[in-house]
Amino acid sequence: MDFGSINPVILIASLMVAAVPIMLAAVGELVVEKSGVLNLGVEGMMVMGAICGFITAVETGSPFLGFLGGAAGGAGLSLVFALLTQVFLANQVATGLALTLFGLGLSALMGQGYNGIKPPLTPDVPFGPLAQIPALGPILFAHDWVVYFSVAVIAVTWWVLKATRLGLIIRAVGESHDAAHALGYKVNRIRLGCITFGGAMAGMGGAYVSLVRVPQWVDGITAGAGWIALAIVVFASWRPWRVLIGAYLFGGITVLQLNLQAAGSAIPVEYLSMSPYLITIIVLVIMSSGKGRAALNAPAVLGQNFHAAR
Repeated sequence: MDFGSINPVILIASLMVAAVPIMLAAVGELVVEKSGVLNLGVEGMMVMGAICGFITAVETGSPFLGFLGGAAGGAGLSLVFALLTQVFLANQVATGLALTLFGLGLSALMGQGYNGIKPPLTPDVPFGPLAQIPALGPILFAHDWVVYFSVAVIAVTWWVLKATRLGLIIRAVGESHDAAHALGYKVNRIRLGCITFGGAMAGMGGAYVSLVRVPQWVDGITAGAGWIALAIVVFASWRPWRVLIGAYLFGGITVLQLNLQAAGSAIPVEYLSMSPYLITIIVLVIMSSGKGRAALNAPAVLGQNFHAAR
């Protein structure tokens, strides 16, 4: 069934793919913020993951290794953030912004000579006859493995934060790092693990952009996806399943505006095109407000540095 010239089945299947990079980056940032750390360098980690994953996939011929390379690139850049904020106690907001600028510049330098090259194809998961089911087949059973992996990461993150001792410790550090330290928990070590996980997820999301969504390398390929991921964490009130919903909403807006443009809609596509970024600005303004953070259930010590000798 088509609505005008837009096929809703293709639209839904496309939004599931479009949501993957944002979803991975957002769930990683959610874990980071749950531990009380505010890392605004998601965009920088994503674009580093995009170039590291692209280079790895092209040089090895393996898209799977490309995603691992992207995760390693994002995690490596996150360790720079961890060093500056957890060891040298630099301001987290300023460091995150600097990390984005550094990631954009370094990725552009690394990407010289890779423009116009096609990466190896990431195949769909072979579900066989299930992919032929009308409507449901293309929507649920015609995607690559990263689409399913992103949903699995959401489920595992929800379970870890809600039902495990590790999740309780992470939440305790985010609510009161002084109390967690008094109980004997290594606050900086816990935050280091969360920051590394967040960087790896952002890097993998960036690799998905350059290996599947585009697929090619151009400077600034993530095009603000990291900022949208930051907004989704706030939109989701720091709850993993709401990240899934938020990523699909933002992914749907992105896909819809492209389809409307292709269909020659009378609605100015510029309005839809700017809406994800407009919403991003609004929620980031809310997040910067103390009252806004309290109303949205944010971790109590979000953005505050910790020093054991304090």
